[in-house]
Amino acid sequence: MNFMAKNKKLILAHSSMSSVSLDGTISVMLTPQFYTIKRENLPIKYAYQVKKIAPAIFDGLLENGREYSYLVWKEDDSWMLLAYDLKMIIEFLKSKGFFIENISKLYFAQQMIDLFDKPLPLGDKEALVSINGDMVVVPSSALGDDSRLPLVFDDRFTPKSGVSIDSGYGSLLSTKHSIFLSSIFMIFAIIYFVEGSRYSTVDDAKKRLDELLESNPSLASSYSRDSIIEKYTTIDKDQRAKRDVIKALSSMIFTGVTLEYMNMKETSFEAKLICKNKKASKSVKDLASKNGLKSRDIKGSSDVIIEGSL
Repeated sequence: MNFMAKNKKLILAHSSMSSVSLDGTISVMLTPQFYTIKRENLPIKYAYQVKKIAPAIFDGLLENGREYSYLVWKEDDSWMLLAYDLKMIIEFLKSKGFFIENISKLYFAQQMIDLFDKPLPLGDKEALVSINGDMVVVPSSALGDDSRLPLVFDDRFTPKSGVSIDSGYGSLLSTKHSIFLSSIFMIFAIIYFVEGSRYSTVDDAKKRLDELLESNPSLASSYSRDSIIEKYTTIDKDQRAKRDVIKALSSMIFTGVTLEYMNMKETSFEAKLICKNKKASKSVKDLASKNGLKSRDIKGSSDVIIEGSL
């Protein structure tokens, strides 16, 4: 799933590149100078199984003292294994002016080898080319006439999957995704609490009802039973209203929006959503209206308060 990355500017990073000055979120593609590739015919069905044995396959091919990660995918009848040192890559990118928190994804040139049907110049002295199914960096002087028709590198080279990073070196989740997941987990915790309270209420109600029926046989009449059922049906409706609110709030938490707090009382609730910008704020308010909830802006920011009755 790479819907966001497809909208990001794609930058090609190579060892001889100049320093950059970039604004906004971008994606980075790395040349073979930053990874090692292996192609193996393995009688293995799943990629996660291949990744487990990747260190053994690369034994003796990688530098000692480094911490490598692996990317694995199927290509025709073979498995492609790619080894990379994420810490080394991040240190290089930072030295060239990249802000790590603004990098959406890291990609590797080998992933899009089919599009490299012409040489891609890397400065004045080197070029990135496809040779015998592998991406390699060669001296420009070795290209001959091929260098007259250089390849144009743009966002169409963005692969379907890549590696997410943050400033923590080696984390596979960016900061915004971590915040997003934390918000989701908070919602799940609240749902768990509400559901637990609901079932506890229903169980307690059933026990009290059984005790009453045992000590007061007259309560077993249809009229009495209906009155008791109506009472506890009201309790169930109250709990259901809380669950509906939580479900509606969870739909408002997406990239650029985080939940700061939610206060739920007996008859009302209030939640504060931190919105990255006005566009995110508008989306939150539209979703609130769609779910029949009230929303109001916080003066001087794009954050939104969601509130309503239960």
